[in-house]
Amino acid sequence: MVPLQSPPPPFPHPPDWARAAASRLGAQHPILAGIETRAGPLPWPVRDRGFPGLLRAICAQLVSNEAAFAIWRRVSALPGATTPDGFLALDPVRVGTEGGLTRQKVAHARGLATAILDGTLRLDALDTMADEAAVAHLCQVKGIGRWTAEVHLLFSLDRPDVFPAGDLALQAAVAQLAGLPARPDARALAAMARDWAPHRSVAARLLWHHWLHHTKRATLDPA
Repeated sequence: MVPLQSPPPPFPHPPDWARAAASRLGAQHPILAGIETRAGPLPWPVRDRGFPGLLRAICAQLVSNEAAFAIWRRVSALPGATTPDGFLALDPVRVGTEGGLTRQKVAHARGLATAILDGTLRLDALDTMADEAAVAHLCQVKGIGRWTAEVHLLFSLDRPDVFPAGDLALQAAVAQLAGLPARPDARALAAMARDWAPHRSVAARLLWHHWLHHTKRATLDPA
């Protein structure tokens, strides 16, 4: 008899501050109203801080969230891959063939690991930096662009007011909910999102939640 597999653990519930922010956003902004009624309670996925969280964000660059999750599972299963030293010790070819990363992403991840080890990237100092300063500090590493930095701040550091306006799913969600003829570009969406401060991270999570439900995606992990 084949043993039954346990279902994956549910994402944790939002913390109290985020729960209050989601209610306030829905009450004050029609575009964000009713999302949880349609899509169910807002999940609150979190990711590891530091190298593994950034490595996971690199895995998710320019691919669907289903593909990103599958690649991350393969990469994180490689021995030592979730530490800077361990990742650098792996044969880059093996990371590509067994992990499913492109050569460019392997190079970017190795550059990230090197920057952490040589002190160029001071991950321990991120908590003392304002959002924009933290984004700029992360973006000094080749392969870490604004989207990757913002996703890390949002999911790994639980920053409350970060909005990755360059995310295509967020752009599509806003276009669909607002009845726009086309997706807003990053600049236009960032301007719209100013109304959702100081809880733009919660707004982003609500919009991702809507889009995953609307498109019937197989994963609840949005980015």
